Amino acid sequence: MYTVLIRNGRVIDGAGNPWYSADVALQGGTVAAVGKLRGAAAGLVVDAGGLVVSPGFIDIHTHSDGPLLVEGAGHSHIRQGVTTNVIGNCGTSLAPVTDRAIEYLKPQRVAEDPDLVWDWKSMGEFLARLERQGVSINVVPLIGHGSVRGSVMGFADRPPTASELAEMKEMVAAAMRDGAFGLSSGLIYVPGSYSTTDEVAELAKVAAEHGGIYATHIRGENDTLLEAVAEAIEIGRRACMPVEIAHFKAMGRHMWGKSVDSLRMVEDARAAGIDVTCDQYPYNASATGLGAYMPAWAHVGGAGEMKKRLQDPAARTRMKHDILSGVDGWVSLYKGVGWDNTVITRSQGHEEFEGLTVAEIAKQRGRDDFDTAFDILLECGGRVGVVYFTIGDEDLERIMRHPAVMIGSDSSAIAAEGPLSLGKPHPRAFGTFVRVLGHYVREKQTISLQEAVRKMTSLPAQKLGLYDRGLLRPGMKADVVVFDPETVADRATYTDPWQYPAGIRHVFVNGRHTISDGEHLGTMGGAVLRMTGRP
Repeated sequence: MYTVLIRNGRVIDGAGNPWYSADVALQGGTVAAVGKLRGAAAGLVVDAGGLVVSPGFIDIHTHSDGPLLVEGAGHSHIRQGVTTNVIGNCGTSLAPVTDRAIEYLKPQRVAEDPDLVWDWKSMGEFLARLERQGVSINVVPLIGHGSVRGSVMGFADRPPTASELAEMKEMVAAAMRDGAFGLSSGLIYVPGSYSTTDEVAELAKVAAEHGGIYATHIRGENDTLLEAVAEAIEIGRRACMPVEIAHFKAMGRHMWGKSVDSLRMVEDARAAGIDVTCDQYPYNASATGLGAYMPAWAHVGGAGEMKKRLQDPAARTRMKHDILSGVDGWVSLYKGVGWDNTVITRSQGHEEFEGLTVAEIAKQRGRDDFDTAFDILLECGGRVGVVYFTIGDEDLERIMRHPAVMIGSDSSAIAAEGPLSLGKPHPRAFGTFVRVLGHYVREKQTISLQEAVRKMTSLPAQKLGLYDRGLLRPGMKADVVVFDPETVADRATYTDPWQYPAGIRHVFVNGRHTISDGEHLGTMGGAVLRMTGRP
């Protein structure tokens, strides 16, 4: 007798094949059989008539490191059918760290959990902490280049010394030995933005020696998009390792159409033998912190020094000039967006800002837009979340259709209730995967259903080396989603993001029933995955 039997479903196996009618049997944590299983019995029988049965979705790009420590259920993601989160993206991971890095990383977590006990430093200790707490979804860890650099060098805007580089290399090597899947970078964020291509490539080589990938938020997504893509490819070439370019886009109205060129660069790199792929979220707006609009020099020395600069009229004048004109090859996120398209999503202590644009707040106050942005940062202690409308529909759909592009939410697994329900987060946290299935597959027919599932399952599994996940075949891990292709849809909006999706009927993680008729059963069946080497 099987543990679970899913009968009469339309199986989409994750490989890009059209659906076929079959039953799916699970035994413990494994897919035991797929086919016409007449006469089979199971402890739990699910009727999937008229529904699609597919592998669990793998979110290649999340920021769930902290939220999963606070609330391991991962509601916003697993209710979309996401059974695996890749954490530690954009150069920021909660491990490995030193006391120096904890000083600037911990305040980011205090808002989520004021009682958080930081009892780890190594990657192994952090992963063990997650395991002790329990998670509903599988977790794949990356090493954040910014966290490693900050651990060794703080917010110093200079190249590392030989001894500092050696220390960073050893931190990367130790984290890889602990099971990390690769190195991530966030080259528009401090302290990663202070690094050179040479530095990142040297650390990437260490991860490559252990079979890791290089996942990058590239150095620029507007004016310097093509140069930044070229840098990511060059790092992959030097390190002889796979490259994953995060949230691929052409940012700012003046850059719309440039995805033609950036995708051609990806194709040329692949033709040259460099394994470059990308991920994407299906929205026109991006999200980050308001501080990311500020030039890199404004962040030198950390939050305390930035606060002093924000209080200095001369420094404000210089910041405004550099945001408008750029400096040393840096181009602000402001370009092609503007304050009228920058919406405050989280401003703890000043919740009245949430849902308003910077321009609207400036008008209320009778202040200059730039001074208002600086004031908001000061008043909120430098931690202000924003969404900014920047991506054109034609680029979005062109990127989505490319076979080397997978789906990644660039969000945290959060909940519509409890300690994580703060502010107005980007709706991608609640809707990325179901929005692709509902809006871009069913309504717009941008891509086929089987291609969408491939981008959510076998493609990210292949990239990560998760060769026992991502396909619905006997012997694979039993991460399974059952959804209604006619009703699956996102409900979250920019003004009301705290809404779970429609159409996801059942989710199994490692064979354990976790979502039933769209509701979380409280099951903690996720596993903390460790890389043991790539073939």
